[in-house]
Amino acid sequence: MLVDRIEAKWIDTFEAAFRLCEVAPGDEVTILSETQSRAINTHLAELALLRLGAKPFHIVMPTPAQSAPVPVRSTGSSVALQNVRPVLEALKASKLVVDLTVEGLMHADETPEILGGGSRILYISNEHPEALERMAPDASLIPRVLKGREMMQAARTMHVTSAAGTELSIGLEGARIGGNLGAVTQPGTLATWPGGICSCFPARSTVTGVLVLDEGDINITFKRYLEKPIRLVIEKDYVTAVEGTGADADLMRAYFEAWDDPEAYGTSHVGWGMNPGARWESLLLYDKGDVNGIESRAFAGNFLFSTGANPFANRHTLGHFDLPVRGCTITLDDTPVVVEGKLVPELA
Repeated sequence: MLVDRIEAKWIDTFEAAFRLCEVAPGDEVTILSETQSRAINTHLAELALLRLGAKPFHIVMPTPAQSAPVPVRSTGSSVALQNVRPVLEALKASKLVVDLTVEGLMHADETPEILGGGSRILYISNEHPEALERMAPDASLIPRVLKGREMMQAARTMHVTSAAGTELSIGLEGARIGGNLGAVTQPGTLATWPGGICSCFPARSTVTGVLVLDEGDINITFKRYLEKPIRLVIEKDYVTAVEGTGADADLMRAYFEAWDDPEAYGTSHVGWGMNPGARWESLLLYDKGDVNGIESRAFAGNFLFSTGANPFANRHTLGHFDLPVRGCTITLDDTPVVVEGKLVPELA
């Protein structure tokens, strides 16, 4: 069990993250949290910003009442802001928003307005600071993620295969393509710490095929390594069958069904991990309450498939699975970016 205590080394790590975001003396920075946020991280953010000479201030929202039929985990769709106008105006006017909400603002309804106002957002994932320390911001990662994003932008299709039986086609025309750099320097941008993911939100009806989740792959929503394979049949973006036996397949079917919402079965975002500091096996070494799964999304060479909300395909739901898959080969048109779970040298 890890102890929640302020450590100088963690202030150093947070300071390094904000330096990479080019926080300057005098910058007005919002530390956004909610009543269920990890308190130690809000304190570390404040102390690090003060070290840099910034002018931080806190906005703390009451964590809203639950509205979902099942626990909501690792969605990137915080509902903490509740569209409260004075709060949104303060966030839009801030030089930087340090997002410490439990689920994060990445897919939140209010985020486009905040970014459109000229602010920028760094989401610090709801991890224990020990995990954040191990994945301290890495400036050398940024150009590689940008290169991967450029390659995706230049392609028409993404094709994913694996020895386990995956055969998935993803159209990239009309997709919203991005890359999580782990730092934000430009107005109107968002990143998460830790960074290192190339991803996109596909347009409607562009994802078709079969995705096989093999033994050892991860269901991040459940923070669980699979013990038996699951075969997902995907037709025009939607999971139409969850095939497999055992607890893993049963749990996935139950969680899908609990939402009673067809959009929960839709494709959210897809991409691949690029962070060499993120470890596949690390999930086993933390209590569930100490991690939020961002490391499992980012480990180098995984294929990340997610179900649920995709605002660029007009799908809105809090039902969400993040599923990093090992051992895949990913090609953009005919150019490989990941070969059997390893990044090509150009991106490694």
